[in-house]
Amino acid sequence: MSALKPLLGITMGDATGCGPEIIVKSLAETAFYDLSRPVVIGDAKIMERAAKIVGGAVKIRKIADVREAGNAVGVIDVLDLDNLPSDLPFAKVDARAGKAAYEYVAKGVELAMRNEIDAIVTAPLNKEAMNLGGYHYAGHTEILGALSGTKDYAMMLVGGPLRVIHVSTHVSLREACNRTKKERVLKVIELADESCKLLGLAEPRVAVAGLNPHAGEGGLFGTEEIEEIIPAIDAAKSRGINVSGPIAPDTVFYRAALKGHFDIVVCMYHDQGHIPMKVLSFETGVNVTVGLPFIRTSVDHGTAFGKAGKGTADHRSLNESIVLGAKMAETRRNKMLEQGV
Repeated sequence: MSALKPLLGITMGDATGCGPEIIVKSLAETAFYDLSRPVVIGDAKIMERAAKIVGGAVKIRKIADVREAGNAVGVIDVLDLDNLPSDLPFAKVDARAGKAAYEYVAKGVELAMRNEIDAIVTAPLNKEAMNLGGYHYAGHTEILGALSGTKDYAMMLVGGPLRVIHVSTHVSLREACNRTKKERVLKVIELADESCKLLGLAEPRVAVAGLNPHAGEGGLFGTEEIEEIIPAIDAAKSRGINVSGPIAPDTVFYRAALKGHFDIVVCMYHDQGHIPMKVLSFETGVNVTVGLPFIRTSVDHGTAFGKAGKGTADHRSLNESIVLGAKMAETRRNKMLEQGV
């Protein structure tokens, strides 16, 4: 792995949405070149179109190999997969764009698994378009897990004063209850601890939310806490993790975000973690897939079809994703060097 600034592969996302435009906006800012060497994995002609729409004073430079990536402010290097027509319409679900968006992620995983890039940063894709394009996944997290051969992974969200990590994500609420099992809860607690250390926290304080109201109230409102969650917490404590819970879901986020009692909250299902995160950090939240053999960060929003092609999409979440991706990649690289890897 290079001793240079971390090389970030930024996947372009769905070309009919806001992805290309927010990438141009972010990479027009000089600060990111002090932290990293960004290279876009996408389609050069679509990026050129986005640059014209945004009006940024940037040049799009096609490269055939990530080793050609430079670090010049005002020059956006694009590993050009050349897989889309130049007249692709905006703001429409299009199988061609969905297929291409998958291919950018697949290329990013290939490069990350070979240690040719230090982290993947993803712009949003459209799940319907991707499925129409022949790739049947619920989202980025599931693609990354499948392509890397990773079984135990989780979604972590980082924004402002709050960090959350999920036991389950893109499943029904009924299925989420079924997936609240000791083994999975324990694994996510471990991932929470490991991820916070990658963020620079030496001794993370992990809180575990209950599944049921009042964390089950001693079994009155459900037994999952007694049968599955508490045994997982006890097992994590025996492994030296500083973990508390289960804590009532209606108080744990207040204690973590506003009182500073905890560094991260383990959530039992998608909306339990997403709702407080988006209330506090809707524009700046970052999605991190943890447990993978590489670093992956992402915007925490969709393709914003209503703003696509207009140059008005907010790029602050992508900014934060690039910063966090560079920081985590640097920490991981230093840790590997210490271990002699």
